[in-house]
Amino acid sequence: MRIIKIACMFFAVSMLTNCASGYKEIQLKSINYISKNEDSDIILEYKYDLLDKKYAKKETKRGVKLVAVRITNNSEKDIIFGRDVKLGYVNGHELYVMDNDKVYKTLKQSPASYLWYLLLTPINFYTYETNSYGGQETTSSFPIGLILGPGIAGGNMIASANANKKFKTQMLDYNLNGTVIKSGEIKHGLIGIEADTYEALTLTVQ
Repeated sequence: MRIIKIACMFFAVSMLTNCASGYKEIQLKSINYISKNEDSDIILEYKYDLLDKKYAKKETKRGVKLVAVRITNNSEKDIIFGRDVKLGYVNGHELYVMDNDKVYKTLKQSPASYLWYLLLTPINFYTYETNSYGGQETTSSFPIGLILGPGIAGGNMIASANANKKFKTQMLDYNLNGTVIKSGEIKHGLIGIEADTYEALTLTVQ
């Protein structure tokens, strides 16, 4: 019986420590860009639905969509994304491209939110035993909460912080705002837009 209880305890711990989400790096150069738009020899390809787990939930909750884009400059001149080339919605509605640092801060996990697991600290694990003659019952306890509380909280905080670091690095590495796209060059990037739906995008050359 004691072995079963211990096994259940470790199973519960393993489940709880999976609360923080990892970050799966987005492979922009190998994505299947199924949506496409073109203007003045500048080609826009893009794809929604890049994130999963907690990051995807944050997208829905905060009204922000992360979009992978590929810009191909087949024109004879260099262009600057955000100045010479701008994005909009096909239906004519205005599109606001967010600063990538703001996108990161909006969608990142909050390591501090896992501190509530410290509430498990006072928990004790009790065992009850009686002698073979049905005599007096004895009770023993183990302060399992001292392991569970700090362990689960710390594990999730470290995991979420590491995931956020990877997310932030990729957002900075693939920031297109103000980027020069030379004639004949292809650029990949990540942009964040304030949107609740997956509306079709269009490209406008100034």
